Amino acid sequence: MSAGEKRFARRLEALLEDDYLCWYDIPLGGKRRYPDFIVLHPARGILFLEVKDWKASSIKRINPADVELHTERGLKTVSHPIEQARQCSYQVLQVLERDPQLKQIMGRYKGKLCFPYGYGVVFTNITRGQLERGIPEEHRQSLMPDHLLICQDEMTESVSAEMFQERLWGMFNYQFGQKLTLPQIDRIRWHLFPEIRIDSTQGDLFGGETNECATDVENLVENIPDIVKIMDLQQEQLARSLGEGHRVVHGVAGSGKTLILGYRCLHLAQALNKPILVLCFNITLAARLRRFITENGIGNQTQVYHFHDWCGEQLRAYHVDLLDGDAPVWERQVLTVIDGVSKGRIPKGQYGAVLIDEGHDFEAEWLTLIAQMVDPETNSLLLLYDDAQSIYKRRSSLGFSLASVGIQAQGRTTILRLNYRNTREILHFAYHFAKDYFSLGGESDVPLVEPQAAGKCGVPPFVKIFSSLESEIEFVVRCLKTWRQKGKAWKEVAVLYPGGVAGKMMASALRREGIPCAWLATSQYKKQYSPDSEKVNIIPIPSSKGLEFETVVILDGSYLSRFQDDEDLDLADDVRRLYVGLTRAQEQLMICHHRENKISEMLMSLSS
Repeated sequence: MSAGEKRFARRLEALLEDDYLCWYDIPLGGKRRYPDFIVLHPARGILFLEVKDWKASSIKRINPADVELHTERGLKTVSHPIEQARQCSYQVLQVLERDPQLKQIMGRYKGKLCFPYGYGVVFTNITRGQLERGIPEEHRQSLMPDHLLICQDEMTESVSAEMFQERLWGMFNYQFGQKLTLPQIDRIRWHLFPEIRIDSTQGDLFGGETNECATDVENLVENIPDIVKIMDLQQEQLARSLGEGHRVVHGVAGSGKTLILGYRCLHLAQALNKPILVLCFNITLAARLRRFITENGIGNQTQVYHFHDWCGEQLRAYHVDLLDGDAPVWERQVLTVIDGVSKGRIPKGQYGAVLIDEGHDFEAEWLTLIAQMVDPETNSLLLLYDDAQSIYKRRSSLGFSLASVGIQAQGRTTILRLNYRNTREILHFAYHFAKDYFSLGGESDVPLVEPQAAGKCGVPPFVKIFSSLESEIEFVVRCLKTWRQKGKAWKEVAVLYPGGVAGKMMASALRREGIPCAWLATSQYKKQYSPDSEKVNIIPIPSSKGLEFETVVILDGSYLSRFQDDEDLDLADDVRRLYVGLTRAQEQLMICHHRENKISEMLMSLSS
């Protein structure tokens, strides 16, 4: 920001109430025009502002189209700021006017936008008196209309909130309409900023930046859905404000961590020359992220791997032989890469940025290794995690300080508490099922966070006990057929299982019934996962992390990974694993089980 823009931003922050939304220097439209400020209020409407740090002595000549200025490089002709603001606002309004849900449905202004709009100019270094003395009164209203201006002496610290807001809203030529609803505000944001849309083709979000408004409105909006999905305000603010250095996002399940990672990739792909590395623990999630990256046209700049696959690629790329030992190959691959980096056989700083999803499943030595892969000149690292979903460790917290592994994010950690994936009923069931097994422990920098429902309601989870696994499978097959008859797509359903033979038996049953399915039990099939494939996905719960489905069936829900008769058996691993499965369901959740143990008691007690 320029000095004047900073002063004006402080006035907005200090003199406007909390229900105002303000954006600074955010690109709009197909050609990515940058208005200086956009101000939105539910009752007032939307305002576009140009801010100029000009001095009165700098203005040599002015007409309705342009202004001639004295600059350090001589005379310069620029667009008239009021005309600049007007053109920008009109291009955006043409887009908003295409949305039936943003139009008035009756009365004098039927068919027009249901909220006021305006535009104006802020002169941070020119007083009202200087303008009046510099422009003859007979030309002032045609060249610099009083009501479209805020001047230096009208934005000082001594100005009252009432007077400041009166100046802002004096820029409107009319007032009408009802107070905007939250869905309508989201629709305005959806139109203005395509990059924060969810589950929508976003196009070239960061290309073609220019200082001119979009001239082709058709490029801005092609199809307007009845229901829009968009980042919430905290997610948008976080995604836009992620700056240089190391950053950490600690979010509950379904809070949009992966969404923010995707947005960050799109931005960094335009800003960096070196490749970007995206790592996660889950092979299936890596396939989903890779698909997102490819669809958005940045596959050449962004490499997506699950961690152990990346280690194997490093060994192949730099011709490093695997260390000998009795440990499994995947463990020795990690140790070999760490050894290769320490001995200089594998270079550090290979990537302009590193983004880590599922950070809660990474060991300390893995993160230490990854932190060294960031180019020191960019120093761009983003870690996303949720301790509650840690299912590969004997602890439920991160277990070590981030500083100890080379991640310097003190003061740059954000917590996302709102869950948008699940209905209130599903989230309540899942959290109360597992909450007693979420403990702290270790030296984690960020405490475990209780998820908060974003407001969506639905049907309660359905829990049913059977006499055998075969009976569970028979019942699930009948349910799938019924749901199909009612119009549910196969790809909207996932059958998740904690372990054992349930997945194999379920896949066999569906194939016998002619129901298309994909059993994601091996690395080969996990890498081929596609959310658009019209099949019922059968997935081990650990491989479902990061994914979501409209309907989820948990098969063999009371399965225990370690069979013991000891009543004091530590169930934390199994409970947290099942919690991950439960929170994959967006709308409908069904849990089947046949084993009688502590987990079955917990499930039945919550369903009663």
